[in-house]
Amino acid sequence: MTAMPDAARDEAVLAALVAELGARTVLSGPDLPARNASDWSTLGPQAPLAVVRPATTEAVAAAMRICAAHGVPVVPQGGLTGLCGGARPVPGAVALSLERMTGIEAIDPASATMTVRAGTPLQVVQEAADAAGFLVPLDLGARGSCAIGGNASTNAGGNRVIRYGMTRDMILGLEVVLPDGGTVTALNTMIKNNAGYDLKHLFIGSEGTLGIITRLVLRLFPKPACTVAALCALPDYASVVGLLAAARGGLGPMLSAFEVMWPDYWETIGAMPGVRVPLPQGHAAYCLVEAQGTDEAYDAPRFQAWIERQAEAGLLADAVLSRSLADVKAFWGVRDACSEFPQVLGPHEPFDIGLPVAAMDAYVRACKAALSERLPGAFALFYGHIGDGNLHIVAGLRGADPQPKDAIQEVVYGLVREFGGTVSAEHGIGLTKKPWLGHVRSEAEIALMRRLKAAIDPDGVLNPGKVV
Repeated sequence: MTAMPDAARDEAVLAALVAELGARTVLSGPDLPARNASDWSTLGPQAPLAVVRPATTEAVAAAMRICAAHGVPVVPQGGLTGLCGGARPVPGAVALSLERMTGIEAIDPASATMTVRAGTPLQVVQEAADAAGFLVPLDLGARGSCAIGGNASTNAGGNRVIRYGMTRDMILGLEVVLPDGGTVTALNTMIKNNAGYDLKHLFIGSEGTLGIITRLVLRLFPKPACTVAALCALPDYASVVGLLAAARGGLGPMLSAFEVMWPDYWETIGAMPGVRVPLPQGHAAYCLVEAQGTDEAYDAPRFQAWIERQAEAGLLADAVLSRSLADVKAFWGVRDACSEFPQVLGPHEPFDIGLPVAAMDAYVRACKAALSERLPGAFALFYGHIGDGNLHIVAGLRGADPQPKDAIQEVVYGLVREFGGTVSAEHGIGLTKKPWLGHVRSEAEIALMRRLKAAIDPDGVLNPGKVV
């Protein structure tokens, strides 16, 4: 049998998609939306063959069956806020966007669960839970844009992992469309369900390479009665580690976030318009400690007394306490100011790595020194969710466009391997980190990943070239 030429194949798959799903769902040619050509990675845009925007699981499955039958790759897309190129189309691929698959299907107060469609923005999910008297603790800076299905497919972390865990820990059930167009509906609502393999874990964190998540069952948590926070200046990194241990021991389950910012980060945001930093420069580190309690009359004074004890113990050089929720939001505004770095710093390379907590400051010092030696004039800012071992880096060479990406990555990821860390803490592998996966995963682990991919997607039609 003679293979169909690419142009004829593309024409045939487009015709089949339009016939099955309608012209409103299938966009191609001059109707292609520019936004679907890339994500938030530093990779350039790649126009897809078409953008398919199904509104139901059945339509997702139909699109997948048609593309698989024609041998046309499919790249799932959510909110397009990923940093690793996982949602960037590959040449000749159909981009399957879940932007129309939105909405909260059910909230069950008795089981404390929410069933939601995968394209729903995280902020909408959060607000629906809040209106029902619950909390969805997953929280990211891109909450208004990122989609809950994308959060699941990358196993997003965010600000409160130290208390609630990763996205994986908040999911009870999934519905997934497989590479051949089959659908697995496993919308489990029970915390305890040991009936065979827990298949959802195959798809959470697999970055759309094994299946397309269409619906999710999320665990809901009690809404905190109060939230308090403190911004702290510390004299050295040993005090940071000591403060973290004291927070875990003294605040217990109240501890909801522990963020650390190194001096270069603090100096940079302090010079940004509209950002007010409530502590002066010149300290070795800055921490944002947040606690959530069930009784404001008891928990807020308890938190203040805990902060005072840490100051008396010599762990703090300075600190400011929140007096209202507005103060808490203002403190987080200091931490979230990193979203404005592209406008302030110009072109740069962002990194999301994981390291043993005790080794982080040594890594920071080694990384700054190695970048300066390799690229004189380079800058690097360090900050992150230190309580769960997650460090973010923004690095670049001032005035360089394009950035010397390969050289920066070689320094950052080479040291990650040396310090026993991971090249991805919460943003996935996608395309940009694929060459570095071997730094942190053994040959046996990668071989098993490839066997899973080959077993579930033998023709390699779903998000090809990503992760492995």
